[in-house]
Amino acid sequence: MVEPPQWPDDNVILYDGVCVFCSRWVRFVAARDTVRIFRFTAIQSDYGRRLAAVFQIDPEDPDTNAVVYDGTAFFKSDAALIVLSHLPGWRWARVLVRVPKFLRNAIYNLIARNRYRIFGKYDVCYMGDEELRSRVLQ
Repeated sequence: MVEPPQWPDDNVILYDGVCVFCSRWVRFVAARDTVRIFRFTAIQSDYGRRLAAVFQIDPEDPDTNAVVYDGTAFFKSDAALIVLSHLPGWRWARVLVRVPKFLRNAIYNLIARNRYRIFGKYDVCYMGDEELRSRVLQ
């Protein structure tokens, strides 16, 4: 079994900062993460590019989000479920791990491939309000 990549910072969500859907995901998480477990980094930032390089994600054409949780990197549907399952009121999302990963990731990939066409794209990386910016790693 291959060990997942490691990263020294914990509880970091890597996302596509110009993707409207991805930025809304970050705002959704930040609004519900009342104990401020997670921090965020756009793949377009210096920090995000370094993180993406370690995880072999192309920053020019990212096909996944990622989360580093408890020292381990999770991708695609696993990343989304790890994050959701740690938000107050969303712990029920843990049961979705029982759905076969190939099915979860097939749905994830379909949305990821079409995210700009369906949801749109910002001209520059969305940074959010001051509260959100205080949790962003550059």
